Amino acid sequence: MYAAFRPKSPSELFTYLASLVSHKDLAWDVGTGSGQAAIELAPHFTKVVATDASAEQIRHAVSHPKVIYRIEPAEKSSFGVGTVNLVTAAQAVHWFNFEKFYAEVQRVSASDAVIAVWTYELSVIAPDVDRLVRRYYEVDVGRFWPPERQWVSAHYTTIPFPFREIKAPAFEMIAKRNFTEWCGYLYTWSATQKAISEVGPEVFDNFVTELGKLWGDPKSQRAIKWPLYLRVGHVY
Repeated sequence: MYAAFRPKSPSELFTYLASLVSHKDLAWDVGTGSGQAAIELAPHFTKVVATDASAEQIRHAVSHPKVIYRIEPAEKSSFGVGTVNLVTAAQAVHWFNFEKFYAEVQRVSASDAVIAVWTYELSVIAPDVDRLVRRYYEVDVGRFWPPERQWVSAHYTTIPFPFREIKAPAFEMIAKRNFTEWCGYLYTWSATQKAISEVGPEVFDNFVTELGKLWGDPKSQRAIKWPLYLRVGHVY
């Protein structure tokens, strides 16, 4: 479900990131999940290695001839010293041990390497829908978010980022979803899953009922936007 319903970062983002490095031999997509960012990096680099600590995520990752998947923690990779040109972490760095991960980035990065991490929070659909989704996010399942969510809620402005920062342009994800697809995405939220596990499915089911009244025809697609919050920097 994560692979099916999560939105994809725009191709323009990866074109921009590739333009920042003079050598394009190897990109490392860390915390790759189902491999969405890794696949987008592939046209720009000779090789992409995508890692995730979850064997289950890697098992569902999308195959690509230029992408190699490895089950590895972010903080301890199998890369050689000074071999990576671009490091990316899409909606993932807030799960890592910052100090150990950044030390690993410095170890594996080539002299011209760039690191880019980004996140997204709530979507923009329509005022009435957005208000209801925010209430669900903050109130209905608010207490079920893990502590790491604080970094996402602050749009990555407060994460440690010990690199020479590059001011990046604005990007956003755009998709069209019908009601079932949109509910599928909301179902993948970690807070939704924890709430269902701890208090039962009603918390989600009741929200879906409310949302359905605002959505209208469940087969109709709505345009959905997610602003991306991006931190980019030269490793050295």
